[in-house]
Amino acid sequence: MASKREREASDRVEDEGVDNESKRQRLDEDSSPSPPPVSIANPLSGLANNYADIDEEEDYVRRERGSINERRNDGSQHNGHKKYGEADDSDEEDDSHEQFSGRNRQVEVRKDCPYLDTVNRQVLDFDFEKFCSVSLSNLNVYACLVCGKYYQGRGKKSHAYTHSLEAGHHVYINLRTEKVYCLPDGYEINDPSLDDIRNVLNPRFAAKEVEQLDKNKQWSRALDGSSYLPGMVGLNNIKETDFVNVTIQSLMRVTPLRNFFLIPENYQHCKSPLVHRFGELTRKIWHTRNFKGQVSPHEFLQAVMKASKKRFRIGAQSDPVEFMSWLLNTLHADLKTSKKNTSIIYECFQGELEVVKEIPNKVISDKKENNAEKLSDGVNERYAFVKETSKMPFLMLGLDLPPPPLFKDVMEKNIIPQVPLFNILKKFDGETVTEVVRPHIARMQYRVTRLPKYMILHMRRFTKNNFFVEKNPTLVNFPVKNLELKDYIPLPTPKENEKLRTKYDLIANVVHDGKPGEGFYRVFVQRKSEELWYEMQDLHVSETLPHLVALSETYMQIYEQQQ
Repeated sequence: MASKREREASDRVEDEGVDNESKRQRLDEDSSPSPPPVSIANPLSGLANNYADIDEEEDYVRRERGSINERRNDGSQHNGHKKYGEADDSDEEDDSHEQFSGRNRQVEVRKDCPYLDTVNRQVLDFDFEKFCSVSLSNLNVYACLVCGKYYQGRGKKSHAYTHSLEAGHHVYINLRTEKVYCLPDGYEINDPSLDDIRNVLNPRFAAKEVEQLDKNKQWSRALDGSSYLPGMVGLNNIKETDFVNVTIQSLMRVTPLRNFFLIPENYQHCKSPLVHRFGELTRKIWHTRNFKGQVSPHEFLQAVMKASKKRFRIGAQSDPVEFMSWLLNTLHADLKTSKKNTSIIYECFQGELEVVKEIPNKVISDKKENNAEKLSDGVNERYAFVKETSKMPFLMLGLDLPPPPLFKDVMEKNIIPQVPLFNILKKFDGETVTEVVRPHIARMQYRVTRLPKYMILHMRRFTKNNFFVEKNPTLVNFPVKNLELKDYIPLPTPKENEKLRTKYDLIANVVHDGKPGEGFYRVFVQRKSEELWYEMQDLHVSETLPHLVALSETYMQIYEQQQ
């Protein structure tokens, strides 16, 4: 019985009016296993979607085999037109059959390869999305270790195979399985000299390494000879993504959160791409054997754009406080188990507030009567406040800054006011009344009933009116170490055999410079191994003095509870 591909070939020949002899010759060529010629006039014309590899990624094969029928059924609903990125059914069916029939066939493994000296580590960059540079598919992608470009597949009709013939580049690594192959020969390369590339592609951390990270004072060296500190590497600002960079750099100082994401087994059950991209970014930032001294968060940003439905996207400036809130809540929702509403996010950042809300309730008294004239419609209205007390969990606390002065001083310069952090913390003493108008007018009183291990504070520095966004330039005076909360706000009494920890140390301080909507963000972070402070603004990383951390317009802070 003729195969599907042979029937299609014969039909094509008949339609073109070719005689029987040439038809037989065409069928022999189509069914012949001989390799394609080296000289290809146009490598992209006539390339079938034969990208799946033999003897590799068996789980991928099962998934593809199960989805072939689904795609075939879907194809009938599109009037015979192929959707973008879909493969022809005939090609996929043949590929799947070839994979299953060839599963028992072993790929030759060789320790020696004459092309290993062509590998160029200087051009390798695994920070970007794993998409083929020709087909834009993310299935079965290989990186050329000579030029650094990504290509799909390694079969004889694949883009990687074609690239190996055209450019003479022969060494490729599968970005998912981390196996290295030589093309067009097709054998697998097993050489320990390639392990450093695998470690950069997918950094790994042992439990002992994770425990020693905060004690490591050793610098690492990049391929270009520059030195960098693991965990203190710069992040590339792709386009107005500094709000993401300062948030990531701040969260990297939260030790339990960092340690959790350094071990992929902790969240291997999670199906969220955002969780896995955040974990990959965490491992790359703290990796000690990078090829370069900076990291690009491109893959993480793509996952953020998809998960937030483009609320946060490349090229549009956003608020790091909004992004921090969204990221923590989204990671918690993806990581929490069905039995318990808890995750590493809540374990680090969740505290509890007691909220007393006073809502005005209109009360109408009896009608008044006047001896001079009767006011039949006159009523005496007054308001009574109805109190509602509730407990509310929180991940961050918002602090209100006092309004800046309206007048200039005698030198005709604006006065930059200053306020101690303790003054604006009084909002949570359980007595100070905060008036709100949304969603309705009410008077609020807040009191902290449970302190988190890591406390996030953000200053409400920006206010929106009907015309523009206004920035409050008030400087906040805060301690870098030993922030004692019990002296300023009432705290709950500890349980028996429990010590109430109320002292906090600053570990990250996000600041905003410039006008609202036009400025930029940078962050001060602490390196625990040496207790030194560093200023980080995208790719720029420099050591700074602790007293300079407080001389800026702070916008968001993370404090760590002293143990």
